Amino acid sequence: METTSFGRVLGLWAAGLGAAAQFGKVSVSYPLLAEHYGSTGAALGFAVSLVGFVGVIFGVTAGLIVARVGYRRALLAALGLGVVMSAYQASLPALPLFLVSRALEGASHLAIVVAAPTLIAQISVPQHRGFTLSLWSTFFGVAFAFLVLVGEPLARQHGVGALFGAHAIYMAVMAVLIAVALPRDVIGPRDLPLSLGSVLRDHGRIYSSPRLSAPALGWVCYAAAWVATLTIMPLFMPEESRAMIVGTMPLAGIATSMTLGVWLLRRLPAVRVIMAGFALSFTASVLIWLTGAGWSYLMLAMSLGLVQGASFTAIPQLNPTPQGQAMANGALAQMGNLGNTLGTPVLALLVAGQGRGGFMIFAGTVFACGFGIHLLLSRLRARNTD
Repeated sequence: METTSFGRVLGLWAAGLGAAAQFGKVSVSYPLLAEHYGSTGAALGFAVSLVGFVGVIFGVTAGLIVARVGYRRALLAALGLGVVMSAYQASLPALPLFLVSRALEGASHLAIVVAAPTLIAQISVPQHRGFTLSLWSTFFGVAFAFLVLVGEPLARQHGVGALFGAHAIYMAVMAVLIAVALPRDVIGPRDLPLSLGSVLRDHGRIYSSPRLSAPALGWVCYAAAWVATLTIMPLFMPEESRAMIVGTMPLAGIATSMTLGVWLLRRLPAVRVIMAGFALSFTASVLIWLTGAGWSYLMLAMSLGLVQGASFTAIPQLNPTPQGQAMANGALAQMGNLGNTLGTPVLALLVAGQGRGGFMIFAGTVFACGFGIHLLLSRLRARNTD
């Protein structure tokens, strides 16, 4: 392909917004769900975590299945499943059935976040991938901001069912858009073996490869730090500016990713941009520890914005084939969900005993690991050990 179809890229990004909303719609309506289902304690908490838990277990497997089915076909099937699950959830079924629907929705989410960025990489010429994949990397932040501004008021005014119903309609529109706009032969299905043995072998292949595993192993550090910081650290922010800081941090990360990040990716390999992002994040963490000032949190968000876009851009740079990209995207989804799951409780434990000092221990370890992992894997690739 000689030119980038930016309209199709935007369509795939828009489908990603629907995938992010599969998480966000429950997060922003959680108090209303708790009110509807009564005092359910940890059981209702699974309504949020089940989608991510599916990613932890089946991330790599999803990459293999999507490559075998075909990326366009898998994306359409995932959007269709998302429509059915959201429409069913709009009826607010009994909690056990609601949780089953969330697990199935996790499969839909996983297929979208594997297929869509792989397709974006394939329909973008190399000089545009820094921009198009940085755009893709913003899908979670943009979707959550929209849900806070529009989704939560909709749920409060018309009920949670209205929010889930609106999401079902959105996913249906995306399915029609992708079916019409995306050519059937972008990437066809591949005759790949699929069995328990092949899945286990491919896990080993991915995580022993310094090319396939690098974006994912760095991403787990990013995901752990980002979610944990937004969840735990507002307690340590200046009270008078806390809401502004928390609301601005995702936007600051997106802005950096789409401006400075895109500019750097035109001039440097993506892995070097990721390492710079981790180094700056470490510096910002020291400033948070020393000062606790609001601007230091914004500096952290801006630094992590470099990691955000460059991590997706690194996938096609390190893995030129669609099959390799799908496997790397599956691993990134797997490690991202693992980071989301583990980061918050670890940081909560550390700050409970050490305050901001606990944050410095957490952040220093995570960002040093992210930098060190990419440095080590870069040296392994240079030795042609892949």
